Amino acid sequence: MKNYEIGHSNGGRTEFHNQLGLTGAEVSINTWPAGASVPFIHSYKENEEIYIIMDGSGIVIVDGEKIALTKGDVLRVSPNGKRQISASENESITYACIQVQANSLKEFTKNDAIIE
Repeated sequence: MKNYEIGHSNGGRTEFHNQLGLTGAEVSINTWPAGASVPFIHSYKENEEIYIIMDGSGIVIVDGEKIALTKGDVLRVSPNGKRQISASENESITYACIQVQANSLKEFTKNDAIIE
């Protein structure tokens, strides 16, 4: 049995939960054309989200506050933050969204690595 899976994003919105058999996170790649947005405001019961802006620019509204985002920005939103993300009026946006259970990380990077 192999210890990896490879997925592929086809533009628009690609969720990787099933493609990769994810067991600890949900990951998606999202591309919105200029002026488009997630069509609803949402929050979560347990999961925080990390948005990584890969290209373009946009706005995310969290609890009524507008936050400008551009390529290279990384934003974390706690589970109860009411959020909605959109592309700028004149530019598309491409971002990765990582959804994980808040406070579930026990170790990371060098503290969890086994160096051989």
